[in-house]
Amino acid sequence: MADDSPYVINTTDQTFDVDVIERSRLGLVVVDFWAQWCAPCRMLGPVLEQIATEANGEFTLVKAETDHNPNAATQFAVGGIPAVFAVYQGEVIDRFEGALPESAIREWLSGLEGQSQLLRAIALVESDPNAGLEQLRSLVSEVERDDVLIRLAKVFWDNGCREEVQAILGRLEARGFLEQEAEQLKSMLALESHSGGDADEIRAKVSAAPDDLSLRLSLAKALVGGSEYAEAFDLCLDLVERDRLNTGEEARALMVEVFKSLPPESELVSEYRRKLSMLLF
Repeated sequence: MADDSPYVINTTDQTFDVDVIERSRLGLVVVDFWAQWCAPCRMLGPVLEQIATEANGEFTLVKAETDHNPNAATQFAVGGIPAVFAVYQGEVIDRFEGALPESAIREWLSGLEGQSQLLRAIALVESDPNAGLEQLRSLVSEVERDDVLIRLAKVFWDNGCREEVQAILGRLEARGFLEQEAEQLKSMLALESHSGGDADEIRAKVSAAPDDLSLRLSLAKALVGGSEYAEAFDLCLDLVERDRLNTGEEARALMVEVFKSLPPESELVSEYRRKLSMLLF
């Protein structure tokens, strides 16, 4: 059937980027990684081809025989086959492995439209933020995948939509845990809520009253708000050393919150986490 339908094509490593990645920028592409020797592949393939032909252009099925697509299989981290990937706008938006029954495949395909709508709205945010964000708000309640929710939270954060970020984090926290990226967003929200004040004004007050530890803590918070982390951390360490149970405890908690909001591989985080540990232990 692949030879009879314009919506079912065979690919190789040489044409994969054009057939899949570039084509996905125009519409949904479903990639079927398979092999001649794989019995489940031979069961699944005709079903996918039939559905793609019936869909009449709603998506393109790209058949990627693993013997002719070893690089693509590695790029997509294919473990077992058959492995089927949905690709849209150059990104994998969903996948499944094994020979699913036809009803399950159709249900999976119908769910891809919602994800495609989300990606179109996310892309629209770049050119028309108000329209894109409005579309995202209308779609977010329908999102079930946690990784997609986290991505939406990042989009909302980047566009200053704090209430939407908080609502998404609440949904994720209801599971009893947060992924690292979601935890980072939560920390960034927390820092925003208490890191106000003008650092230069507070610094002048600290100079006039150097023994006022509360002022020093306020300066550390203001510096965090301005992303001046190194100076803020030094102030916090001083407070931990001088007043461990009072302002020092608030300073320690502030440092930990900032650590969580920064990339885990940050050299600054590693340096000051080590300094804080040496003080505490």
